Amino acid sequence: MAANASSDRDGVPAERHIPAERNSAAAELPEEMRADVRLLGGLLGQVIAEHGGPDLLADVERLRKAVIAARRGEATADEVAAMVAEWPVERAVQIARAFTCYFHLANLAEEHFRIRILRQRDRDDVPVRESLAEAVQRLRDDERLPELIEGLEYRPVLTAHPTEARRRAIVTAIQRISAQLDAYNTPGRGAAERDETRRRLLEEIDLLWRTAQLRSTKLDPLDEVRTAMAAFDETLFRTVPLIYRSFDAALDTGTGTRAPLSRPFIRFGSWIGGDRDGNPNVTARVTREAMQIQAEHILIALENATTRIGRTLTVAAGYTPPSAALRDALARAEGHHPDLVSEMATRSPQEPHRQWLLFVAARVVATRRRDLDLAYRSPDELLADLRLVQDSLREAGAVRQAYGELQHLIWQVETFGFHLAELEVRQHSKVHAETLKEIASGATSERTEEVLATIRVIGWIQERFGVRACSRYVVSFTRSADDIAAVYELAAHAMGDRSPVLDVVPLFESGEDLDNATEVLDGMLRLEPVRRRLADNGRRLEVMLGYSDSAKELGPAAATLRLYDAQAALAAWAAANDIRLTLFHGRGGALGRGGGPANRAVLAQAPGSVAGRFKVTEQGEVIFARYGHSAIARRHIEQVSNAVLLASTTAVESNTAAAAARFRDLAEQVAGASERAYRSLTEAPGFPEWFALVSPLEEIGSLRIGSRPARRGLGAPRSLDDLRAIPWVFSWAQTRVNLPGWYGLGSGLAAVESRGGLDEPRAAYREWPLFAAMLDNAEMSLAKTDRAIASRYLALGGRDDFAEQVLAEYDLTRRLVLEVTGHSRLLENRRVLSRAVQLRDPYVDALSHLQLRALSALRADRDGGGLSEAERERLSTLLLLSVNGVAAGLQNTG
Repeated sequence: MAANASSDRDGVPAERHIPAERNSAAAELPEEMRADVRLLGGLLGQVIAEHGGPDLLADVERLRKAVIAARRGEATADEVAAMVAEWPVERAVQIARAFTCYFHLANLAEEHFRIRILRQRDRDDVPVRESLAEAVQRLRDDERLPELIEGLEYRPVLTAHPTEARRRAIVTAIQRISAQLDAYNTPGRGAAERDETRRRLLEEIDLLWRTAQLRSTKLDPLDEVRTAMAAFDETLFRTVPLIYRSFDAALDTGTGTRAPLSRPFIRFGSWIGGDRDGNPNVTARVTREAMQIQAEHILIALENATTRIGRTLTVAAGYTPPSAALRDALARAEGHHPDLVSEMATRSPQEPHRQWLLFVAARVVATRRRDLDLAYRSPDELLADLRLVQDSLREAGAVRQAYGELQHLIWQVETFGFHLAELEVRQHSKVHAETLKEIASGATSERTEEVLATIRVIGWIQERFGVRACSRYVVSFTRSADDIAAVYELAAHAMGDRSPVLDVVPLFESGEDLDNATEVLDGMLRLEPVRRRLADNGRRLEVMLGYSDSAKELGPAAATLRLYDAQAALAAWAAANDIRLTLFHGRGGALGRGGGPANRAVLAQAPGSVAGRFKVTEQGEVIFARYGHSAIARRHIEQVSNAVLLASTTAVESNTAAAAARFRDLAEQVAGASERAYRSLTEAPGFPEWFALVSPLEEIGSLRIGSRPARRGLGAPRSLDDLRAIPWVFSWAQTRVNLPGWYGLGSGLAAVESRGGLDEPRAAYREWPLFAAMLDNAEMSLAKTDRAIASRYLALGGRDDFAEQVLAEYDLTRRLVLEVTGHSRLLENRRVLSRAVQLRDPYVDALSHLQLRALSALRADRDGGGLSEAERERLSTLLLLSVNGVAAGLQNTG
């Protein structure tokens, strides 16, 4: 951030300030990325000096150099804390803002470097690693390839889980800076253009600095819907056909001149505006409006795309004669809408293909405006009209026009329909049971009326947009088939024999529920509504697995292994009952909630549980991290789809099954010992209260990052059951402990070591994808843990026994993970990630010290009386700003 330093003006400290590991990381920093960080950091330093004067920039630099010195052992953490304590709170707030803005810009520089690398790799003659083209190349001789292509499904479901700490205004400001940075780095630009782009960069960074980092009002569910629409508008609509095109090109030569071999396999879902489990703000009205917002966005996008293609399709009838079917269709259209068609014929004489597409565009506009005389009744009608012009072009020999941009439009309609994403409803099983009791008693409450109204809204959505737009109803904490039957019974109460089509999805979350999953499904098969639905849909059934609550209950290692066993049992059950099962993975972004590299997670699934289909939640900050830029979105979807194809092959399934059988006893030892260690901490008397003291748990709710309450009750949590998984993980990340990502694993490995050494875990790490992914994810979480900073947080709770227990397990886990993986240091085999973590750590340290100052003062005054209301308000602002900054620095929340 230093604008006036020659050796470290890029925000990367000069080498004399860097310890050995950081020196190595800085030396490895690619020159293009270094140049971007230097540019952005220098401009930020200029803005800080202009806004707060040179003294503010000097204080920022003092703290930056102090935390670097502390990491080198040339200063102590106490000295850094004393420096932070010297500043007035207002000054500390400004410094926290400076480091937070720096992380936003550093993240942007990393993203741009990643995009450059992706583009460079795509220039090679060989397929990009983990791409669809690579999967096709590897499976070219597999006799099941046609079957795998035909059955491939990838279903990302966007959720409103509150894990995006940044305001939408901050996200859009970063996107504008990104566009200017891209323009600045475009080759061939003249000096005047670069100077103007640099000026625009400075202007946008100045705006970022002046934009409030914290929300002043709480989000409502429709705000969350509109926020998610930005990913669709800016990325997904245009990216999806490019992925299909890439797949089609890999399958055979001649893409764009023949009918496509690839079929649309991506289907988006959304819980935003549909997930009412624990969120009273999501009502039937909200669900209805959410679908209307989605429909508005997709219809505008289809209208614009159809108009654009229609206007460019200037093929003359003399060179590209229309088919008889197209001529007849135009004649019928003129008969029904003479003025409209006549106007198009006047504008585009002798261009029937163009006339027809512009007529189609007019019908899409009418669909959006609800002009029933001209509107399409369904996406299938629109597809029929698009295929009519495509067939005519093909028959006339204009195959490039038939299978080029027009094919992209057809793929977009097939993928998004008129609803954009399937809106899924979720509610807790307990709510359904209580609602049915009320109905039976004859005295219904407002909540009961709301449950029934929700089912009626599902019916309205299906009537207007089709069954595909909204049929899935997820039941949280499914304990028996009665919880599934309750939904169908409620539908009958709500709408009688006009009940909507429902695909009721059981969600298994606790360890006990995972163990009993197949028993519940046996009961489901005995339900008449389920049997009817299976007969209608080709015996397709969906089951959701909850990663967050199982990990919070059992610990990361035991939950990982329990989920694997549940997947294996469900796959076997599906095979025995002739069911086409889709497992829906409720994974969060953070490692403590099932996060981590999605493609590796797919390859680690139990044999038979993927079967060409993968459905997963995409939550909070993950949505924009994965789908905020076209190149990154394309890469992510291709990586996951590559893994889905490979994981569904006989060879991979056989190898995974053999490894799982060989290491079964090892897995049980690790799971058992790790769960005991985890429960001995989290179920100890006083632990929930201690956790609330050592973390910013109580304050995170003030960030207003979502419409859903952070906990199920009021006040400090009495047990972990009162606390949702997201604030549990978010809070531990802020303390730099990252406990949900690794705690208990060390005890699990130690139990194995004590009985026979570590040779077997080392073999499992080499041969079993699940075990390797578990250890690699723990290693990543350990790398983001800072023991020294964590110790200062843990001391705030006044329970040395808990603090010592946590730190001892950290030391044990770190030692044994390194011994099993064979690494000499954490992330030794992941240079890019290791480099990023090492370079970020000191800057995160600065924010942690600022947060500790605020948190310590607030905790010391928790009984009140010592601080004025104004002082508490200022300290809370500092705390929340630092929470935002640490989340940006670590690049994850929950």
